[in-house]
Amino acid sequence: MTLTLPAGESSSVLSSSGSEPTARNSARPVTSSHRADITRWMAGLHDELTSFFGRLDRGGTFTEDRWERPGGGGGVARVMTDGVTFEKAGINRSAVMGTLPDAAAKRLGGTGATQGSTMFFATGVSLVVHPRSPMVPTVHLNVRYFELTDEQGRVTDRWFGGGTDLTPFYPHEDDPRTFHQALATMCDRHHPAFYGEFKAWCDRYFVNTHRDNEARGCGGIFFDHLRPDDPTHGRDAEALQAFVSDVARVLRFAYEPIVERRRDEAFGEREREFQLVRRGRYVEFNLVHDRGTTFGLQTNARVESVLMSLPPLAMWQYAPRYAPGSFEARLVAMLAPRDWLSAH
Repeated sequence: MTLTLPAGESSSVLSSSGSEPTARNSARPVTSSHRADITRWMAGLHDELTSFFGRLDRGGTFTEDRWERPGGGGGVARVMTDGVTFEKAGINRSAVMGTLPDAAAKRLGGTGATQGSTMFFATGVSLVVHPRSPMVPTVHLNVRYFELTDEQGRVTDRWFGGGTDLTPFYPHEDDPRTFHQALATMCDRHHPAFYGEFKAWCDRYFVNTHRDNEARGCGGIFFDHLRPDDPTHGRDAEALQAFVSDVARVLRFAYEPIVERRRDEAFGEREREFQLVRRGRYVEFNLVHDRGTTFGLQTNARVESVLMSLPPLAMWQYAPRYAPGSFEARLVAMLAPRDWLSAH
């Protein structure tokens, strides 16, 4: 299936990255078939990812929960809570629409209606997987499409976003190297600048600024406001859809090899405790800084789905200190952004 977006005029809009990409506006109202096509595309990716993680777990099963959003739309949550490899795995999809609150509109960074209310349509797939073993990293991935319209249904802005990142709990440097090499290979098939640009964006985004700018994990790629026909990248809607589809499928090459080589490694109580402490930092980022969590709460999305990313267990210690050379200290040092493609 090919996603075709309505054509239109361009206008300048300031993105959250501080650059000035070109938004593509449409003189024609958006059609229901257009949104149905995008929603079916996301549903297909949701099914693929559910099948992938069900196989990778080696025994666990997902339960499905369908929900409707007051004001328009809804979604499907699939959660594994007692898997063999994964202590908790959540894979959600949603397609929601309605009036965009002013606070959410400002946070999104899109071009809304010049007069009257701004309406939104958003659809996407999001997953967070928390393994049992502290030897296996947590992984997060999401892909999404946003569309803003005026009260007459005319498109004022639209873009793709998404990304994936790795959060290890033990300092195996081979793991982020594997992850980043797979991302670079995938990105290079679509644009020579994508990996470097989106890797740097990820390094800037997944940071607990309240923890002295401590990184959440070892990064990956992150992108937002990726607009069709933006001259910055020169990719049309079909090319961007192909890229986003590959992002959704990249964990077969970026994450599965890590799980396979780490799932049977031995660990003890010390490693497990440190995993829970680092999960606490993961929770802090998602509740304090994550834009997706904030957008969901501001737009009256289902709370259980918005907070699906939180781990089943976490721990907070008072001002922990780690001895130089300990695995804990080495893990914290490994979180500092670096060039994983040439790191040795």
